Amino acid sequence: MKERKEKLYIFDTTLRDGEQTPGVNLTPEEKLVIAKQLEKLGVDIIEAGFAISSPADFKAISQIAKEIEKCEVCSLARAKEEDIKAAWEALKEAKKPRIHTFIATSDIHLKYKLKISREEALKRAVWAVKFAKEISQGKAKVEFSAEDASRSEVNYLLDVFEAVVEAGADVINVPDTVGYALPDEFYELIKKIKERIKDKAIISVHCHNDLGLAVANSLMAIKAGARQVECTINGIGERAGNAALEEIVMAIFVRKDKFPVYTDIDTTQIYRTSKLVSRLSGIMVSKTKPIVGDNAFAHESGIHQHGVLSNPLTYEIMKPETVGRKESQIVLGKHSGRHAFEKKLKELGFNLNKEEFEKAFIKFKELASNKKEIYDADIETLIENLFGSEHKPKYELISHQVISGGTTIPTATIKIKENGTEKLGLAIGNGPVDATYNAIKKALNLENVKLVDFKIRALTAGTDAQAEVYVTLEKDGIKVASRGQDPDIVKASALAFLNALNRLERKKTYEKSYPECQGI
Repeated sequence: MKERKEKLYIFDTTLRDGEQTPGVNLTPEEKLVIAKQLEKLGVDIIEAGFAISSPADFKAISQIAKEIEKCEVCSLARAKEEDIKAAWEALKEAKKPRIHTFIATSDIHLKYKLKISREEALKRAVWAVKFAKEISQGKAKVEFSAEDASRSEVNYLLDVFEAVVEAGADVINVPDTVGYALPDEFYELIKKIKERIKDKAIISVHCHNDLGLAVANSLMAIKAGARQVECTINGIGERAGNAALEEIVMAIFVRKDKFPVYTDIDTTQIYRTSKLVSRLSGIMVSKTKPIVGDNAFAHESGIHQHGVLSNPLTYEIMKPETVGRKESQIVLGKHSGRHAFEKKLKELGFNLNKEEFEKAFIKFKELASNKKEIYDADIETLIENLFGSEHKPKYELISHQVISGGTTIPTATIKIKENGTEKLGLAIGNGPVDATYNAIKKALNLENVKLVDFKIRALTAGTDAQAEVYVTLEKDGIKVASRGQDPDIVKASALAFLNALNRLERKKTYEKSYPECQGI
């Protein structure tokens, strides 16, 4: 008989504890955008802020409380009358309000920060829970946190939790505030709390990552009986951050055989949520970050690439689509093998015979030994240089000129060689790049070519930086991406567009000749 799984509540504190990341300052409007995405993600509780801390936080909590339908909306509050009043005032229009009150319980915090006795702290904790229940007239759930619980004397901590549960706390939270606990001792602590509290309240945990153990501690707590985890998107937060929501959720998803719980998270929204939080917070995600990092589903080693191309399960324990990513990435480099190189050539639309392929592979290995990153354009140039006119691009940029600035309507003139014949295009646009793209379309008489994506980045610092432009084009259901580089942003944009057109032509021809390779 299968063990019945219990619900694990996901308490997201990206907008409160996550915002305490040095350098992060979200506006109320940005917080609302993130909150709506968290609702789509399927979190159970959104801690929207700390109402008493600032007018901006109060406003953000109020707006989120009014607009969020499915999730509980929560505000933090110290065990103080003014804090709890502010929290309730901000939350009172929420469909599902929660007041989260806290006080420290470790001797080091009591002595040096609060300067009160254990008895006084316990008394304030009980009062805060009762007052939160009273002021909300029982409409709000009340959560109590014992700050620095993992460094508190265990018997005293148990007494505090038992007292606040008797006072009406719906949830008791056990924070590893400074990331001090080890997984085995945190497991034992939660077990002891569970034995004392029984099922009178939900046990929650809130782990920090100072020793890199936040996720491990959270998972061990779940095994010991915790049924709520407090976490943030991308693991952001003060110092080394918080337990990462995406890592906890996917650990439970992938290793469901080891956990007696389930979550209501829509895992396909994880990557989108991660990108949104990264963009609005300004905190970049490390390439090697589990689940959401650029390299999480990327493979460069030839052995790994061969395995993944044969069967992704050889080196991937979850599908990228499960977390909302498109597909695994085969990254070409000096460790790549023939299998990966052959796949890349097919993607680019090159059909080489066995002898040509071996020549190209040797040249590729030479290039990869001297170049850190191998781009599609590098492969294209390599093939064109090796095999001449057979693989020459259909479109080549000869010259371009743009008039723009002030009250002048941006106008572009462009000269392109199409299969050896020169074509001229002249067009206006909303800006210099738009005018350039309109001129290219006019010169080549292009129809139904849709620009799906356009990105610019600087490869070097300074005003003379080399610009790199990425574009994605779509025509007749075929989608291709390409790039162009030049110190002139407009020229880089034109090169990217023409490179994409060349790739579109090759891919169209190749898929017509080799239908079994469509969609590669």
